[in-house]
Amino acid sequence: MMRPPLAPPSPHLRACVVVPARDEEALVARCVRALATQEEVPSAAYEVLLVVDRCVDDTEAVARAEAAAHPALALHVVAAAGAGAGRARRTGMDLACERLVAVGRPHGLIASTDADSVPAPDWLRAQLDAAARGARAIGGLIVLDGDGGVPPEALRRRDARLSGRLEGARAHGPGDHAFFSGASLAVTAEAYRTVGGLEPRAALEDQALEEALSRSGIPIDHASRVRVRTSSRTSGRAPRGLSADLRVDAWLERRGYRASDFSVEDLVRRKADTVSVVLPAREVAETIGPIVDALRPLEAAGLLDEVLVIDADSRDGTARAAAARGARVLQESELMEHLGPCQGKGDAMWRALGVAAGDIVCFIDADTIGFEPHFAVGMLGPLLTEPDIQFVKGSFRRPLRVGAAIDPDGGGRVTELMARPLLSVLAPDLGGFGQPLAGETAARAGLLARMPFPVGYGVETALLMDAHRLCGLDAMAQVDLGSRLNRHQPLRELSAMALAVLCTGLRRGPHPDLDDLAPGRMLLPRPGDQPLVRDVPLIERPPLASLRAEEPRTGAHGLA
Repeated sequence: MMRPPLAPPSPHLRACVVVPARDEEALVARCVRALATQEEVPSAAYEVLLVVDRCVDDTEAVARAEAAAHPALALHVVAAAGAGAGRARRTGMDLACERLVAVGRPHGLIASTDADSVPAPDWLRAQLDAAARGARAIGGLIVLDGDGGVPPEALRRRDARLSGRLEGARAHGPGDHAFFSGASLAVTAEAYRTVGGLEPRAALEDQALEEALSRSGIPIDHASRVRVRTSSRTSGRAPRGLSADLRVDAWLERRGYRASDFSVEDLVRRKADTVSVVLPAREVAETIGPIVDALRPLEAAGLLDEVLVIDADSRDGTARAAAARGARVLQESELMEHLGPCQGKGDAMWRALGVAAGDIVCFIDADTIGFEPHFAVGMLGPLLTEPDIQFVKGSFRRPLRVGAAIDPDGGGRVTELMARPLLSVLAPDLGGFGQPLAGETAARAGLLARMPFPVGYGVETALLMDAHRLCGLDAMAQVDLGSRLNRHQPLRELSAMALAVLCTGLRRGPHPDLDDLAPGRMLLPRPGDQPLVRDVPLIERPPLASLRAEEPRTGAHGLA
């Protein structure tokens, strides 16, 4: 729909307020009302630019109706140039800059808030006063209104993060808070032009502007007098930002557990499902025995129905050590032999699903040093006590042993350098998982049967992202297991693991064409010699449920 050109700006214009909005018919009226009733600022001195971003509801009509009840308010509705809150905000801020410069006010204010926020009555007055004192960029205080049902503990997590950011904020400008958020920020037109405008991001555009101001040496006045009240909902439109952070915080409070929250006796009493523990094993004779020893009492108590070791034809006696302690031992390549040799840990896990008989399957790494029973008890606790939970991931500290020394948090190198950044880009809701590549994973067998399994190192990334896709964040849980020490591969070996994690994530990202960038071969340069060619298997086994239609799985969901 073609929109008529905007009326020329008032010659008295001193501030333009930019409000991006997408499907905000339930909240936009209160925002417009608050802007229309700003105190001690003449109506001719400011205008509101409502930037509608692909709205399919009555956001625009509701906003116009509220503005009509305040005829002195100059409300202009503008269509966003591009999708996303960040691009919508840029559309409005670019236009605001043009209009302020057109009336000869390069030091006029481009202010911005969100359609789900309610600026205080003196919000604009306080910013104009700050600008009169020389401020070129202003960050307002954001107060949550509590309408989103976020648990108090989750809000305390947010407050703790903000406290940690305050010192850094003070290093870049005066003030007593750390906010520089789209819900309340302002820059002069001159400062906006100096930094080159707002970076056209779909989200986190406020963060990009903060960084640009810092690079240009423009301090931010973090003025607590500048205040807005904003919704604490967890269902915001942007994939990142306040609502996404609150969503993860609320999930951590609701679905975060400690292994000590559960006892064997209570879980056995409440247990209604059969449980299989599966240990994929390759050359782990030193650790497999103590792990099975720790699990056998849980089996005797009735918590576990089987302990299944899937051995990779280990030559160090892994299979003998496990069998001697009472575990059921199967060779991975003897499972589904028609598929040929097993191609990696993920393939072994997938094949194990065809023989594991439990309604719940708990995967545990077989190379853990100092394994204790609470690892399994903790992983099973949420599944046995909360029927809505479908998927559980272990979390723990990862020490790194270097010679005789131990770095208490030095492990998990691929996690920190690849998996966590990848999830931050592709699946930010999963940012609360402390160890996304942990082998300690438990889930209901029916869910696992609906998932494809990468044959190699990408399996943990795939299970995490696919569980989120299939059942949603609230059906997933995390259990703090304490500390876990296991074998660490040489640094060069980690490149293959990182490539598998990267390719697995790209295949599940929002841009399917990225799959074309997921090769299964990489070169490993060697000084003074030809590079090594490393093939990284990226095959994915199909969901077992799709095969059962042709050849039903025997023994699934219940022990004979």
